[in-house]
Amino acid sequence: MLLSRALPPLRRALFLLLAPALLSAQVAFDTVSIKVTPLRGSVYVLRGVGGNIGLSVGSDAAFLVDDQFAPLTPKILDAIKSVTPLPVRFVVNTHWHFDHTGGNENMGKAGALLVAHENVRRRMSTDQFIELLKRAEKASPPGALPVVTFNDSVTFHVNGDDMVAFHVPPAHTDGDVIVHFTKADVIHMGDTFIMTGYPFADLSSGGNFAGVIGAADRALAVCTPRTIVIPGHGVVTDCAALKSWRDMLATIRERVRAQMQQNRTLDQIKAAHLTAEFDERWGKGTIKPDVIVEFVYRALGGK
Repeated sequence: MLLSRALPPLRRALFLLLAPALLSAQVAFDTVSIKVTPLRGSVYVLRGVGGNIGLSVGSDAAFLVDDQFAPLTPKILDAIKSVTPLPVRFVVNTHWHFDHTGGNENMGKAGALLVAHENVRRRMSTDQFIELLKRAEKASPPGALPVVTFNDSVTFHVNGDDMVAFHVPPAHTDGDVIVHFTKADVIHMGDTFIMTGYPFADLSSGGNFAGVIGAADRALAVCTPRTIVIPGHGVVTDCAALKSWRDMLATIRERVRAQMQQNRTLDQIKAAHLTAEFDERWGKGTIKPDVIVEFVYRALGGK
């Protein structure tokens, strides 16, 4: 991680966020275990390395939300077999980042139908450039690309449940989808919501901080007091925690907006420590306070 110390703050934060993926060749995947946790009804969450995986089982098939890294596919499939003998028929990607889509090619070869927002296929099928890292990402192999894409929403009627995958305005990326297991009342947020720190708006992938708040609002609109929420990273939680996260982000946005209306520069706004009351809980993750302030500043039109 010595490289990260030489990077400017914003690029360093992004490096640390993506480090498991960027250095995946060095990850000892053979030591990783996949933990399967039942949530409600036929819905589970799988945690290993990378984004949290949602799983629905039943009389039809195994239905997945995201699939982490390619070397973990055998372990993920073994974990699934511990709760169902049926094969994986569907994989929905919440966005294009490789800690959520790395297993796509393997899952496709095993017979799963890969589904995602059209922007996910667009980004995966062409070379990408993570601007803040000055890092090129090569196009994914054809077998890893989503076979079915959608623009607004798509519903799966599987395992006695109705899973609605719906697109939200650019937030973490421009291809984010949230998946609602409507009968089980479980929501998978992808990386539009994480429990490990402040959010990451990947501007080079079309992300926008404003959309992170918007994504929370979309999910909260279908929340009930019993809804279980799977974040992209971190522990499973509920809608009260999601609401608290949303309100915290909105508060930071309004504080930054007020500073901008006073013609303060970005450096002056960072120096105002507008996030201080939230930093103990959210500022110790990958995205540091100065970085979240800059994401907000850019979303509000700052140059």
